[in-house]
Amino acid sequence: MVLNFAHRGSLTEAPENTLPAFQKAIDHGAKAIELDVQLTKDQQLIVCHDHKLTRFNKHSTKRIKDMTLAEIKEIDVSGSFQEYEGTTLGTLSEVLEICPNDLLINIEIKNIPVIYEGIEEILIQCLSDHNRFHDVIISSFDHMALKNVQDIVPSMPIGMLFYYRILQPWKYAKQSGLVVTSIHPNQVYTDRELVEQCKSFGYKIFPYTVNDEEHYEKLVEYGVDGVFSNNPGVFGGI
Repeated sequence: MVLNFAHRGSLTEAPENTLPAFQKAIDHGAKAIELDVQLTKDQQLIVCHDHKLTRFNKHSTKRIKDMTLAEIKEIDVSGSFQEYEGTTLGTLSEVLEICPNDLLINIEIKNIPVIYEGIEEILIQCLSDHNRFHDVIISSFDHMALKNVQDIVPSMPIGMLFYYRILQPWKYAKQSGLVVTSIHPNQVYTDRELVEQCKSFGYKIFPYTVNDEEHYEKLVEYGVDGVFSNNPGVFGGI
C-alpha cells in the first residue's frame, strides 16, 4: 500500500496547517496528514511551518517563540483564502481532536533554525493526553530532537528528514543509534538507488513534496512507500 500524506493539510484549498485545511484533507479521504509544531512564548504547541506569520499577515513581524498563544490566536492567517477570513492557527490539541483514530499523523518538530528546548517532552505529553501514541510518526531535520523523543519513548516511530544530498543516508540512519522508521528525502534527488538502498536497510521512504502526478507515478515505480503532497489528486488517491 502506498501511503500519501496531505502536506500541511489541503493547503491549496484552505490556509495551510489550519483546522479547515486538515478537515478538507480528511474530507478528500486522506489516510495520512503532515503538520509542523513549534512552541509559543508560553510553551504551547502551535501548528505552523514558518517561524513568523508575515507570509500570511504582513502586520505580524514577531517570531512565534516571542508570542503567547493568545497573541497568535488574534492573527488572521487566511491570506488569499477570502472565504476563510478570520481563520487562526490551531494548537496541536485542536488538530488531534478532529483527526479520526485511523488517520496517520506525521508531526514534524520545526526545530531549525530556532531550537525549542523541551519541545519533545511537551509533544509527548500532548500525545499522551490525547491517547494518540498510535498512528503517529515524529519527524525532524533536527536529528537530536529525534534522539530526545526516543529517549523519552523508545518505541515512538521517527522519520529522519533530509534536505540536502548526503552520502548514503541509509548508512547514516543506521549508524545514528536511533531506531528509525522512515527516511524522508527531498523528492528532487530521490532516485531508484536511494529508494532501493533505504528499503534494503529496512526503512520506509517518504519523499517530499511531490505534487506532479507523473513524477509521483515514477516514484511509485521506484518503490517509495508514499509521499508528502499538496495535491489532493495524490494524497486523496489517484
